[in-house]
Order: sequence, then structure tokens, then C-alpha cells
Amino acid sequence: MEPSGAGRKEKPKAREPAARLEKAKQKSAQTELKQRQRAEIYALNRVMTELEQQQFDSFCKQMQGSGE
Repeated sequence: MEPSGAGRKEKPKAREPAARLEKAKQKSAQTELKQRQRAEIYALNRVMTELEQQQFDSFCKQMQGSGE
């Protein structure tokens, strides 16, 4: 009777690693997504800062021209 009892215990263990593996894959995918989104946000922030600086420089030149 022990072998059948051992067999019953093995089945949940066999499912458990698959569930853990799936959970680990999901967590890894979510972490990767967050990292990619963060990189995209930083890139967008850099572009927007450069654009804002260009517009500010243009505004300053325009104000100097009309002030003279």
C-alpha cells in the first residue's frame, strides 16, 4: 500500500513545479514589461526635455528680436 500512497503524493508534486514554473514565467514577463516600459518612459522624457529646451531657446530668441 505504500507504493500507491507514494504515487498519490507524487502527482500533486508533479503539478506543483509546473504551477511554480508558470508563476515564475509570468513574474519574469511582468518584470520584463515593467523594465521595457520604464526605458520607454525615460526615452520619452529625454525627447520631451530636448523639445522643451528647443522651444524655450526659440522663444528667447524671439523675445530678444522683438525687444530690440
